[in-house]
Amino acid sequence: MAEKEKKVNALANAGRAGMKFFRDCKNELKKIVWPTPKSVFQNTGVVLAVIFVIGLFIFGLDTIMMNLLGLFMNIAK
Repeated sequence: MAEKEKKVNALANAGRAGMKFFRDCKNELKKIVWPTPKSVFQNTGVVLAVIFVIGLFIFGLDTIMMNLLGLFMNIAK
């Protein structure tokens, strides 16, 4: 007698796949190394300092360009 083929239950397969996904997510979350509060504050200070320096640089360039443009506009008259 021929062997009976097992019917594939799509809902059961989806449930198993979903459970495997959440198990894998949980395992990946356990691998995360969270920074200490001290390092977060240090990194925040570095970021703010860099933003300030870049802002000053852009402000300086803008001021120089506006002055040069003003000189050229006065010469053109």
